[in-house]
Amino acid sequence: MKVALMNAETLQPVVRVGVDLAKSAYAVVAVDRREQVVVKRMLSRAAFERFLQDLPSGCIVAMEACGGAHAWGRLCAERGLRPMLLPPQAVKPYIGEQKNDLRDARGICEAAGRPTIQPVRLKSVADSDLQMVVRVREGRVAARTAKSNQIRGFLVEYGLTLPRGAAALKQQVPAILEDAENGLSAAAREVLSSLLWEWRAAEAQVLEADVWIRRLERERPASRTLQKIPGIGPVIALAWLALVGDGRQFKSGRAVAAWLGLTPRQRSSGGKTRLGHLTKHGQVYLRTLLIHGARAALNGCKATDDRLLRWGRALAERIGKNRAAVALANKLARVAWRLGVSGLEYQAG
Repeated sequence: MKVALMNAETLQPVVRVGVDLAKSAYAVVAVDRREQVVVKRMLSRAAFERFLQDLPSGCIVAMEACGGAHAWGRLCAERGLRPMLLPPQAVKPYIGEQKNDLRDARGICEAAGRPTIQPVRLKSVADSDLQMVVRVREGRVAARTAKSNQIRGFLVEYGLTLPRGAAALKQQVPAILEDAENGLSAAAREVLSSLLWEWRAAEAQVLEADVWIRRLERERPASRTLQKIPGIGPVIALAWLALVGDGRQFKSGRAVAAWLGLTPRQRSSGGKTRLGHLTKHGQVYLRTLLIHGARAALNGCKATDDRLLRWGRALAERIGKNRAAVALANKLARVAWRLGVSGLEYQAG
């Protein structure tokens, strides 16, 4: 099926395309330089690939940053097009109340023409590898924690408690199962034994993911540069490289912090500045990692020559550790952005 890529009335070629991605049906809306709609139709996957081949070089192909968008973006870049991945929350105001695939594509196409919308960075195959490993480890850690909490919760029902930490679970649960005088029934011992085996399997899966992370870390020199920042370890460094990269898509460190949701919500009006709680917008996973890393850095900075950590410790004494950890996470994000765009190394002094 051949699709006309030029406005027959004005002889203007297509300059921007909005695509609503799906598994097998693709809604496409294309406009010319005068913002007149040239193409508005549904295409199959094969027809959409042929449509991309016929687009003029340098044409903008806008998509929501969703599953499969980065793969299509890389394909567009290989064919000389300009892929643009947009955050879904930025596209929604341009769709309207009545929603269908073609309206979604039209909204994406319109949002791509707005200069104030910050597009999502296109991930390379290596970046996708990093993100996959970090996300898999995240899921495995969550599964291990859930299994640990389940074992502890069942033991409490029988009047048995465990100290905090994985070491206590690993050492004391086998002893509890072998103790015939603690009141556990045969059915409870059987179930808890199975849960302990599942927890050990989850622990082994987390260790396997740690091996993957160490392997990828050795392949990324930028990861070692980021790890010189206090509070940033291998997992945070790789997650940063996968989601932020070198950070050149952001204008400033504050823009990165705002994207992560580490800046206060503003309700300013009439010349009066009113700041509230954190926005918590943007990248939840990376924000959580940075806050945990900042908290770990504050807990270990009893005696240090690092000026950043001294500032964080002084702040913790004034406003408390939790709020200081968030403030320090904001600083860590800005420092990491600065190192990425400048190529410098972190100086502790």
